Amino acid sequence: MLMPKRVKYRRVHRGRMKGKAMRGNTVTYGTYGLEALEPAWITSNQIEAARIAMTRYIKRGGQVWIKIFPDKPITEKPAETRMGSGKGSPEYWVAVVKPGRIMFEMDGVTEDIAREAMRLASHKLPIKTRFVKKDVEIEGEEE
Repeated sequence: MLMPKRVKYRRVHRGRMKGKAMRGNTVTYGTYGLEALEPAWITSNQIEAARIAMTRYIKRGGQVWIKIFPDKPITEKPAETRMGSGKGSPEYWVAVVKPGRIMFEMDGVTEDIAREAMRLASHKLPIKTRFVKKDVEIEGEEE
């Protein structure tokens, strides 16, 4: 499971997820990507489940990159606890994902295999996603 080795603050504010992703919104490493269309907190368990679904489908071919990292701790108070007495303890970690963010990338496989692998991965995620391809610049068209 993904989580930071250490953090500056043990508990953080919840924050807001307004606006679109300003960085991490292009396919950089691979040829194909899975883009988020909604804002959400993606837990480390969901990232791992999506990764396993993709790598199982492509078997030993290709390469997968995970472009999001769960670095935000989410706290929960124990069940049947009265209000007050401070903030709860950190229970799990999430990645804050905004619309337009490329979450996973893939290379070394055909487009139909990549599309199906990304479809299987998207079923493990709580948001709507879209399959995207890298914008390939055609050489010699600068004149």
